[in-house]
Amino acid sequence: MYLPDHFQEVDPTEIEALIAADPLACIVAQTDAGLVANHLPLLRGKEGEFIGHVALANDMHRLICDGQDVLAIFRGADGYISPNYYPSKSEHHRHVPTWNYQVVHVHGEITFQHDVRSKRAAVGLLTSHNERRLHGDAAWRMSDAPADYMEAMLDAIVAFRIAIRRTIAKSKLSQNREPRDHRGAVESLRIVGKAALAGKMAQRVPRG
Repeated sequence: MYLPDHFQEVDPTEIEALIAADPLACIVAQTDAGLVANHLPLLRGKEGEFIGHVALANDMHRLICDGQDVLAIFRGADGYISPNYYPSKSEHHRHVPTWNYQVVHVHGEITFQHDVRSKRAAVGLLTSHNERRLHGDAAWRMSDAPADYMEAMLDAIVAFRIAIRRTIAKSKLSQNREPRDHRGAVESLRIVGKAALAGKMAQRVPRG
């Protein structure tokens, strides 16, 4: 990933917040069949690793070897930035369009797990995390489903863990612009309905 110093994201709290808010990762790996990419939600395990699961019918767990390096890409808010957003544009017209975004690249080693305990743990982590947030005390639990049905569902998946080796993050939020142009971009994004991106940019006020 191209990463100029002024766009490098080094705040671990911001990185974790981005991953938590957008946990659907694109997992990329090189295989004998070429590059493969799968979009799967990942959540942190107790030791900081990522935990997920994939359908048994998905060749991902057959094409990628245990212990192989993979890249998990998490993407946050993004959007087009028009030169018209910058107040200084009318003075000198020295602006071109760009695209703002936040992204996290996690490099790690993947291990697939076929045992029932690991598969239950992967599904349990995903559902408990999201169900509690959505439904509170009325959250769906794995035990709500008939035992034979849940057993069949678990037979149809493969769990996996990614041991993290390196994390690189980028926040391209117009923090390299002069303050008035940065403010102009934030205000314009709010007008066109890009509130999430505008909010992230508003937290990165450029010096000047």
